[in-house]
Amino acid sequence: MYKLNFILLISFSFFELVNAQKTNLAPSKPITDEYFGTKIVDEYRNVENLKDPGTIQWMKDQTAYAYNILKNVPNRKYYIDKRIEFDKRQSFSVSNINVTENDYYFYLKKKPEENVAKVWYRKTFEGKEIEIFDPENYKPENKKKYQINYIKPNYDGSKIAIALTESGKEISEMVIYDLKLSKVLPYVITHCWPSDSGGISWLPDNNGFIYRHYPIIDSNSDLFLKNTESVIYRIGDDPQKLNVLLSKKNNPDLKINPEDFPRVKLPTKNSKYVIGQLSGPVNFKDTYYMPAKDIDKKGQWKLLFKKENKVSDFIIKGDNIIYISEKNQTNAIYSTSLQNPDFKNPAVLVPNIQDEVINSVYSVKDGFIFSSSKNGVEAKLYQYKEGKTESLKLPIPAGDISVATQNDLSNDFWITCSGWKNDSERFKYDFLTKKFVAENLAPIIQYPEFKDIIVEEITVKSHDGLDIPLSLIHSKNIKRNKQNPLIMDAYGGYGYNNSPYFEKTYLLWALQGGIVAIAHVRGGGEKGEEWYRGGYKTTKPNSWKDLISCAEYMVNENYTSPENIAIWGASAGGITIGRAMTERPDLFKVAIIDAGVVNALRMEFTPNGPNNVKELGTVKIESEFKALLEMDAYQHIKKGIKYPASLITGGINDPRVSPWMPTKFAAKLLADNASNNPILLKIDYEGGHGGDIPVAQKYDNLADTFAFAFWQLGHPDYQPKGNTKK
Repeated sequence: MYKLNFILLISFSFFELVNAQKTNLAPSKPITDEYFGTKIVDEYRNVENLKDPGTIQWMKDQTAYAYNILKNVPNRKYYIDKRIEFDKRQSFSVSNINVTENDYYFYLKKKPEENVAKVWYRKTFEGKEIEIFDPENYKPENKKKYQINYIKPNYDGSKIAIALTESGKEISEMVIYDLKLSKVLPYVITHCWPSDSGGISWLPDNNGFIYRHYPIIDSNSDLFLKNTESVIYRIGDDPQKLNVLLSKKNNPDLKINPEDFPRVKLPTKNSKYVIGQLSGPVNFKDTYYMPAKDIDKKGQWKLLFKKENKVSDFIIKGDNIIYISEKNQTNAIYSTSLQNPDFKNPAVLVPNIQDEVINSVYSVKDGFIFSSSKNGVEAKLYQYKEGKTESLKLPIPAGDISVATQNDLSNDFWITCSGWKNDSERFKYDFLTKKFVAENLAPIIQYPEFKDIIVEEITVKSHDGLDIPLSLIHSKNIKRNKQNPLIMDAYGGYGYNNSPYFEKTYLLWALQGGIVAIAHVRGGGEKGEEWYRGGYKTTKPNSWKDLISCAEYMVNENYTSPENIAIWGASAGGITIGRAMTERPDLFKVAIIDAGVVNALRMEFTPNGPNNVKELGTVKIESEFKALLEMDAYQHIKKGIKYPASLITGGINDPRVSPWMPTKFAAKLLADNASNNPILLKIDYEGGHGGDIPVAQKYDNLADTFAFAFWQLGHPDYQPKGNTKK
């Protein structure tokens, strides 16, 4: 195989580099599978073997090639320089705020000169802040770069669990910092992933917690993410001796599958019940419960409700469960007794709210708080007390809000308001004045350069006549014409709501004369359960057809033209982007797919695949096989078709989407593409699925996306010398 040496690359001119790639195709050893009488040829199955020397070398060659191309795009550093400038302007940022029952504030704080966040705390909001943990000092002998991806203090703030990961692996290990002793305790809880497991639940005595244990943490193992267990850890015990609370082995009567994620939580410190769920990438879960006093007894789990009850969120208040259900296509809040549950005839507390989707419910002393949204982009907040529902006026308009309560014996709660144009702001609700009071731990910074950028929330007709929410971000001075560079972001999976948030990437794009469009396609949760099911398994084509409809709208309304459209998506969004570009390659100039599911037929054969069968389907069922084939972008690449310029990325430590998947897609695209558009494969050898990496690394990756898109869409500031737009 021809090897492309990185040092040799440097001696080529920019355009020689682009042309040189075509001589370095991936090794191909086709395999044919047959499903229900249909033969499927997989030309690059051999690339799935990440230990094969040929595959290893080709991935490294392509990555070196991509890095060299991208680093030579003029003005690439604009994005990095602006983000660093914004960070310095802010002086520091704060995230992961936790407030204990005695008003201790714990949070992650990062200063501009720091690459990772540290743990800080203060006694009361006005108290002096104190740094208590720096991940850069953790295990210095390992010479690894650790990041904190989860924190959770106990109820009285005497101890805090801190989870750390490195190089984007996401799988973590937890340490416990004791504030009274001012040190990390000598116990390390390994094989955990609290940031993706619903977190931990501290026990009422403040000296132990429930977490989920992952027996195998090698993402290349077939047993990775299998047979996980919810366990109790009590401080002082040997962390290697597991006290299992819920697992396939311990609870055979529950018929837990190896890929199910048994999750246990204690809803509140004073909860009478412990809740167990068989979770995973699904909206609705089989859920069990037991008296909290019986937590050390085995085999006490009783069925609370099945996933067919379509319970999306719930709280426990005394002997009652208050829950949001989508059953019978009606989004509402109900209640039933835990002593004698009746999910067929529950009490209706809050009926369906027209044009809104009730998303979450939170317990406070006097009733509960719940949030809703319209089209996923306009947030609402309500209080339920003594049988009455009251709309709470938000302190600022918000596209999205998150709610944090103190405990179920207090009426205190906080909201964080977010939007496409405004930085997140945090407020505490004052029950006496019925007003929100600003309570920001980090300074709120103004960005005058964004003052002329506007947001439009519109709807676009889909191919079958439904209204697709579409968010547009652009300068108010922009004129509609065919030359406007447009980047379209889409996801459409797992019922995820792509809500507004302050994404400086979008605003910087708009600042340079571009238009941003966020297409809220089916498969997401923006319009509730029916919208989600409209892009699920056999209906999945609606996800990319919705994106295509949005792109056509932007062209027809003279916002842009096909030669000026880039589409961008990640993870399950790879299905949406990959199939849009293979179904309508004429409609897009650029496609960017980050760690994307672009080979859906092979997803269930990855470590994370069996759990995702619940969302995507399995090749073992004929109808689902046909659905998987239809959503498989890799299988829809055809020889001789002119495809858009493509930037395909992956992370070598990705625990969710195996890095061979984007590699296979890039290999076939490069071999079959008939256009002169560049096809770049970039594997991050210090990263995973995109998160849990240092800030500098994140900015560098986003700068590649930003520069590649503007380069290919013809922005004059990003054109190499001598290049003209084609």
